[in-house]
Amino acid sequence: MNALTSLFKLPGGQTGGQMKALAGPLLIIMILGMMILPLPPFILDLLFTFNIALSIMVLLVGMYTQKALDFAAFPAVLLFTTLLRLSLNVASTRVVLMEGHTGPDAAGKVIEAFGHFLVGGNFAVGIVVFAILVVINFMVITKGAGRIAEVGARFMLDAMPGKQMAIDADLNAGLINEEGAKKRRAEVSQESDFYGAMDGASKFVRGDAVAGLMIMFINVGAGMVVGMVQHDLDFATAVRNYTLLTIGDGLVAQIPALVISTAAGVIVSRVSNEQDVGQQLTGQLFSNPRVLYLTGAIIGMMGIIPGMPHVAFLAFAGALVWFGRYVARRDVAQAQEKKREERAPAVAPESTEASWDDVTLVDPLGMEVGYRLIPLVDRAQNGELLGRIKSIRKKVAQEIGFLVPVVHIRDNLELKPNAYRITLKGVEIGRGEAAPGQWMAINPGQVSGALPGTPSQDPAFGLPAVWIESGLKEQAQTYGYTVVDASTVVATHLNHLIHMHAAELLGRQEVQALLDRIAKESPKLTEDLVPKVITLTALQRILQNLLDESVPIRDMRTVLDVVAEHAPKVSDPNELTSLVRVALGRAITQQWFPNGADLQVIGLDAGLERVLSQALTNGGGIEPGLADALLQQTQGAVTRQEHLGLDPVLLVPHPLRPLLARFLRRTMPQLKVLSHAEVPDNRNIRITAMIGGTA
Repeated sequence: MNALTSLFKLPGGQTGGQMKALAGPLLIIMILGMMILPLPPFILDLLFTFNIALSIMVLLVGMYTQKALDFAAFPAVLLFTTLLRLSLNVASTRVVLMEGHTGPDAAGKVIEAFGHFLVGGNFAVGIVVFAILVVINFMVITKGAGRIAEVGARFMLDAMPGKQMAIDADLNAGLINEEGAKKRRAEVSQESDFYGAMDGASKFVRGDAVAGLMIMFINVGAGMVVGMVQHDLDFATAVRNYTLLTIGDGLVAQIPALVISTAAGVIVSRVSNEQDVGQQLTGQLFSNPRVLYLTGAIIGMMGIIPGMPHVAFLAFAGALVWFGRYVARRDVAQAQEKKREERAPAVAPESTEASWDDVTLVDPLGMEVGYRLIPLVDRAQNGELLGRIKSIRKKVAQEIGFLVPVVHIRDNLELKPNAYRITLKGVEIGRGEAAPGQWMAINPGQVSGALPGTPSQDPAFGLPAVWIESGLKEQAQTYGYTVVDASTVVATHLNHLIHMHAAELLGRQEVQALLDRIAKESPKLTEDLVPKVITLTALQRILQNLLDESVPIRDMRTVLDVVAEHAPKVSDPNELTSLVRVALGRAITQQWFPNGADLQVIGLDAGLERVLSQALTNGGGIEPGLADALLQQTQGAVTRQEHLGLDPVLLVPHPLRPLLARFLRRTMPQLKVLSHAEVPDNRNIRITAMIGGTA
């Protein structure tokens, strides 16, 4: 009963609460009293006025609600207002039939005004107007609102399980607490109840329209009988009095019914957002100046047609065009204001505390380019370098065995226009220049002529080069130059740096992704390995050791087999790396000496091996004099290997390999150190240079 009181929010503490509690019973008493007790015309005037005011209030409340649940009491309001109108019809019918013979003001001034002023005292016009109102209410508004409410109720019921599961998921994830979950569940239940109630309440209005028609026919027929039989009125007077009274009574009831039906349609047809219906209509209907221009043009062309009301059409067309120009200027002003706000430096309020959102994390792998290189990396301009970088990541993943992080590219106006730099965890690891639209001719060491152009250097390998125009490409190739475009130069440099720093790019996240990848195909291989047998950090260190010496980690099955076998007894990652290298010996040898070719390598003199073995056993390290001699002789041997066109590979006893690899890698990163244990038995070894002796 208290649903209707949502329209009357009285202030005043306990007194206001008591008034709200009495509103429902008082309304029921009023309805019953109007049906049973005879009411004087003055009271009827007040009640009809109250009914009209109530219907207008309901419509305005519906217009200003932003969500349907803001007016959840509407179905109950619809029921009570319908009963109020029907009870008024009963009370007015009693007065019309009892006092209608006295004249058109027998049922009060309100009915008389509607019967005379609105239809001009013509009962035929009144019947037509009344019939049209009933048809509009019954066939259009009420039927449409009822259909929308019916469909809304069905969709709401279908969506309830999904909404409940979403609430449970948010609760389990900690996004909301138990109180918030209860509130959201209550809202879902209220929405279902609301649309279900609206589906039924719309039938009240349809029934009210049918009842209005029947009451009109009953009043006209019964009034004529009462007037002619009981009050000796002639036919014309009876028809005039009772028909006008009945039409006035019908209109004064049907107009509020039409308003209430419109409110029902507004409530169920609106889309819930942060705006009421008025804001939605003005914001969406009159926001596009082109629509206003075209509408004004069409109305203007209609206005110049002969025989049309020129003043009305042309005036309205001019108003539409003027309003369209106003909207266009407003949009331009708002856009300019938005740009000014974006350009203005953001000044943080002094009261704002620092948060974790203020922490900027560095990119694992990044590239910064000068403004002339932007077309190479601009997706809108189909930058070639973007596609090459994607290919590089795919190729590197296939070659070394894991997916390197995404390369984050950004422009840097502090760089030279043609310059670029590559960063690893925010630190520069490479820099170079490229000339878009030109070609780099790289001198591999045996060229037959010079080329005109801009002298440069290959950023990846440091070879002399020259930037040439595209017309000299064929000539450069004829001279023996290696000719590549600007995007290839940058991509090759990036690829080289990724291989050099692969160990640093392999983080814990990448190692875990490798384990997950292996677990899909060989779940038993990774089962109980991490962290029970070896920690993820130790496994990462082993893989990084392999990558530091350019050993791919594609064969993860072999790596994990060796770790699973030896990790329970050996905890040092460096020792485990040596054991893994022995297991990967065939692949390591094949990497540097493919197709079963002889191993043409650098060897160690036997005497030097004994000295180094004693130093390793004593734990004192290599003496400074011996270290200098070792570096000089190794550098000479590497130079001879390169002159012979052979890869610089040093073959040493297995215990010495870790020591020499760490010692020599600092000054000669191109030198690869193998141990005898890593060479398969079926491969032939040829010593092409000797350190500490002669070849």
